[in-house]
Amino acid sequence: MSLPHALLTSLAERPGSGSELASRFDRSIGYFWQATHQQIYRELARLEANGWVRSVAIEGARGRKRRYDLLPQGLEELARWTAEPMDPPAIRDELMVRLRAESVIGPSALAQRLTEMLSLHRQKLAAYQAIERRDFVSSSSDRRRRLQHLVLKAGVDFERQRIAFYEDALSILEDDG
Repeated sequence: MSLPHALLTSLAERPGSGSELASRFDRSIGYFWQATHQQIYRELARLEANGWVRSVAIEGARGRKRRYDLLPQGLEELARWTAEPMDPPAIRDELMVRLRAESVIGPSALAQRLTEMLSLHRQKLAAYQAIERRDFVSSSSDRRRRLQHLVLKAGVDFERQRIAFYEDALSILEDDG
């Protein structure tokens, strides 16, 4: 996946200023695709140069605040990208290398790091569950809402899996046998 397509998706859902996009990104797509606000603004300029979005100055706004709108060419690019073949995601997980290292070097402070990470995954799971309770109380037959809910449920499942994995790893690391 690429940041341009994540931003095109966000703009397809709703136009907005760069700061609004960055804020929305942090609360939704950003859970699944990380980007700094600086990266978002740089990419918005590229999207506009490609003719995929247009920006207009927001009258009365302080500074150079602009609203971005998705253009038909941007929608076409998003459709093209969505339909192209993709490979399964590669696993690049630092934790797996750390656990392998722990198996070779013996006890280290890894258990403490895992305890901290376990807490973070529990917090993220709680945040996802709060979003689900807030935004998906009733089941919907609307395709868009069902797909958005499916993405959120993938996040919930991922966090639950990570919590179980961290708990298993900690039980092994804390075993004296």
